[in-house]
Amino acid sequence: MGTLLMPKATAIWLVENTSLTFEQIAAFSGLHPLEIQALADDELASIKGLDPITAGQLTAEEIRRCEENPSARLELREVISGVKQPKKSRYIPLSKRQDKPNAISWLLKNHPELGDAQIMRLLGTTKNTIQAIRTRSHRDMESIRAENPVAMGLCAQKDLDSALAEVRKKENNDE
Repeated sequence: MGTLLMPKATAIWLVENTSLTFEQIAAFSGLHPLEIQALADDELASIKGLDPITAGQLTAEEIRRCEENPSARLELREVISGVKQPKKSRYIPLSKRQDKPNAISWLLKNHPELGDAQIMRLLGTTKNTIQAIRTRSHRDMESIRAENPVAMGLCAQKDLDSALAEVRKKENNDE
């Protein structure tokens, strides 16, 4: 079970906005019932109350359940932090940016099953660059030599493996 965020502020909000007993609030917030009494008597009025419902720590139903039964105890809601952060593009130093065409060439040669979008995601390149290397019309085509992008540090092995697994899964579903 998690811990309560800002217990005194939460206790103040519960005292001001609910009909819960001091013992219930004390048990939930981890404070002593005399501290809750002091908060109720406005001895610590400088603290602003924190709504535990909007903070995701309690539900309105849980508060109602405990208001109806004075012997019931509030239970802290497990906060699920399943919000996936978008993947940030990695910074690639100037010295390695010139290696991208070599990596594209290696991927096209060794893994022709990868699509342009997957190569673009792996290496952070453009579709035009991939097409120019594929059709051998890239401006530096004579100096491009195929090199493993993982060995050059342009992508991680697990990212390459997951892209290949995605292609294999799609091929297996098509059959």
